Amino acid sequence: MTKILLTTTSYQDIPGPHHDLLATTGAEIVRARGPLSEQQMLDLAGDFDAFLCGDDEITKAVIEKSLPRLKYIAKYGIGVDKIDVAECTAKGIPLSFCPGVNHTTVAEHTFVLMLSLFRNFVDQVNVVRTGEWKRMTGHEIMGKTIGIIGLGRIGKEVATRAKAFGLNVVGYDLYWPEEFAAANEIKKAESMQEVFTSCDIISLHTNLTDETRDMINADSIATMKKGVVILNCARGEMINTADIAAALESGQVGGLGTDVLDQEPPPADHPLLSASNCIVTPHIGSRTFESVERQAVMATENLVRMLRGEKPLAQVNDVAIPAATCSIVQPAPGRR
Repeated sequence: MTKILLTTTSYQDIPGPHHDLLATTGAEIVRARGPLSEQQMLDLAGDFDAFLCGDDEITKAVIEKSLPRLKYIAKYGIGVDKIDVAECTAKGIPLSFCPGVNHTTVAEHTFVLMLSLFRNFVDQVNVVRTGEWKRMTGHEIMGKTIGIIGLGRIGKEVATRAKAFGLNVVGYDLYWPEEFAAANEIKKAESMQEVFTSCDIISLHTNLTDETRDMINADSIATMKKGVVILNCARGEMINTADIAAALESGQVGGLGTDVLDQEPPPADHPLLSASNCIVTPHIGSRTFESVERQAVMATENLVRMLRGEKPLAQVNDVAIPAATCSIVQPAPGRR
């Protein structure tokens, strides 16, 4: 019998048609609560035909131990930085993913973090809960300048909302969207450094690469406006934890709103859990009922198609799909 390892918790926790679709495979589904570390994946590897995964560490060692049985990897979500894509390709394992399913949700979460910081929202709610009626004075975001690093689907959604809130928008992307930028009056920054030096708010919406890892560090922070607010709904590793904690303490950074950390879940002594003017949410930027269903259905459709020997809706690597390995009750439906 075909055996599938399912690790993403939001997929498992949220009801919806994805569960019925997965059942059409007739496969044995083994559930684990991810994201799983490399060692946890190694403990499980070798016994599965497919992974339906989230942000688990699927390294070269995991892939090697998973062979020869592993034939497919279906990523729930967009980011594949935790997966050794080159090794998947070298070993002939097709890797699917889910672009275009969570940009609305993540953009909205970015504004939750932004507005909460500018209006001291979390502190005010907590004060009232203690029985006090202590009023703090916040700031408007209208008229401020936001710099968006990465103008893909999510970055564009943040930009359109920023314009609606009366923000001035500066963008940086290696692949500049000329038509979109012109239509939305977005100023083009020639470098990330220009964003760092010119903006009151910096929002990260790019991929984690060797170039973007630790791009927010002591040196780049020193070039920013004093009191800058930084938002991160991308990857925690883009910000150097020790450096941002020190900058929050000194006031050079006026606030950090982040949905991601360099360690997830974080240890109890993680510096950002006790940092001043810092809001941390537990990687829930794309966790809404609407977004989970979109992601889960697409991820499952991708997997079902691959199990049938067909191309998935979206594939990261250029690898041929192996012949069908199981009998599917019904064909995978078209993407909704």
